[in-house]
Amino acid sequence: MFVRIKSTPNSPKKAVQIVKSVRKGNKVSQKIVRHIGYALEDDELKQLKLLAESIKVKLEAGDQMLLFSPEQLAHKKTDKKINSNESDKDYNVNLKDLTEEQRLVSGIHDVYGTLFDEFGYQSIFTNPSRQKSLVNIFRDIVMARIANPISKRASVDMLEEDFGISLDLQRVYRMMDKLDDEAIEKLNKITYQKTLDLFGGHLDVIYMDCTTVYFESFDADDLRDMGFSKDLKFNQPQVVLSLLVTKEGLPVAYQVFPGNTYEGHTLIPSLKKLREQYQIDKVIMVADSGLFNHDNITALEKENFEYIVGARLKNMSKNIQRKILNKDNYKSMRKGYSVAEIPLEKGRKLIVSYKDSRARKDAHDRIKAIQRLKKKLAKHKNPKNYLSNHGNKKYLKISKDAQIELDEDKIKEAELWDGLHGVITNTKNLNNAVILAQYTQLWHVEEAFRITKHDLKVRPVFHWSPRRVKAHFAICFCCYALVKHLAYRVKLQYKSLSIERIRQRLVKTQTSILYDKKRKVRYGLPSRMTIEVQKIYKLMNVKKSLTPYIIK
Repeated sequence: MFVRIKSTPNSPKKAVQIVKSVRKGNKVSQKIVRHIGYALEDDELKQLKLLAESIKVKLEAGDQMLLFSPEQLAHKKTDKKINSNESDKDYNVNLKDLTEEQRLVSGIHDVYGTLFDEFGYQSIFTNPSRQKSLVNIFRDIVMARIANPISKRASVDMLEEDFGISLDLQRVYRMMDKLDDEAIEKLNKITYQKTLDLFGGHLDVIYMDCTTVYFESFDADDLRDMGFSKDLKFNQPQVVLSLLVTKEGLPVAYQVFPGNTYEGHTLIPSLKKLREQYQIDKVIMVADSGLFNHDNITALEKENFEYIVGARLKNMSKNIQRKILNKDNYKSMRKGYSVAEIPLEKGRKLIVSYKDSRARKDAHDRIKAIQRLKKKLAKHKNPKNYLSNHGNKKYLKISKDAQIELDEDKIKEAELWDGLHGVITNTKNLNNAVILAQYTQLWHVEEAFRITKHDLKVRPVFHWSPRRVKAHFAICFCCYALVKHLAYRVKLQYKSLSIERIRQRLVKTQTSILYDKKRKVRYGLPSRMTIEVQKIYKLMNVKKSLTPYIIK
């Protein structure tokens, strides 16, 4: 098998296909094994070729297992073909004799189950062949969380009612106890490798961020501990979750740290572990200003990491601040956009960009904040009412008669910084435009946290033992890897669909189990598939008949 690029006459489209040579007599022809997609641009073509190579490897390995046979449904065995003993008479039914026993969701297991097996997540447990039940429970819990992220107890009930899968809650907990550090390492390594395959075995830019995840508990331990909470749950224990992704938001790895860990201290351990385990040579680390301090920068340089880190411009030295505010240091890139490069010590440089649009937004936000403060000042003059207002108290001052009033000098000083944003970097092989562009892609890791926190509901966490807490995050990370990779494939091979839209479409892909009371026969009646779902099934190479069938 090989990847073929086929041009379309009189069209800019190029088809990417996996083909194999077939001999017929003295002639050799090429048969299409899998159509990957069409590309209109060079970048699209490159991405599709890499995806095709990744799929080809799996096809050649011969282990592209489907969760179900094409007509299998939620662990209820059905025949792929009508049994040889069956005839058309078996399908001549009296509708009055039919009752619907159950309506089961099949789309989630069909598609995400196929991707789960293609990734090889079933191998994360030690000796999975002897622990097949653990693998099945892990897979089902992952599928359940993608379909509807709820508690493990509620997931067990949902699997029974909506998927036709019976699980014992205690067995789910025992499976989580088996998700030890070794299994989590395998999970990380498999995920990293699958992401790496999509980029030709080379990652040059990694984005990293941290967040806090709180618990519905007030008891702390070695893992769950009090710390600075981004959710403002300061009286509840938490953990710090570190996530590394590519510029497309595809997962690279994750780590969980004790809740009292300073966010900056997660940086070097995560990167060193990543490089040591996955043999990464050169990576440009991109992170926001929360990870920027002297110790982190020094440690990155000591370990020979290149970085692009958000800069806190107002915390720079007075000399650097004067250079930042000096308009003569800026070079116009286009109308309303200019960039300044300011050398720093030890080969570092500060790159500051100015945008008219950003300046207008900064001014608008400040004016709104001041208007709110004026209304509040008209009602309250007591300084205690403003002590907790961290964002806007910078515009206030206490007068000689101990009254709160606006500080006009601070407001004018704030205006000087409108539209400015900076990054600090030590990379020497990228121009300033590329460096700034790399940093602007940091929103992908922020989106990753939004997906894990809201779509997959990683928080709050109800488990209390450290092992089950870690297992909970492993399940959520596995879910994130599957939903993100599928969305990436769908975008490349079909069109851009959000993770939530894909989920909704697959949840609505169902099968009704009909029972003929008179003949004592059960039938499977697949629901109608939308065009989008048909495309998703096709690109995942999952075959599904839409005709009714007899369940044996």
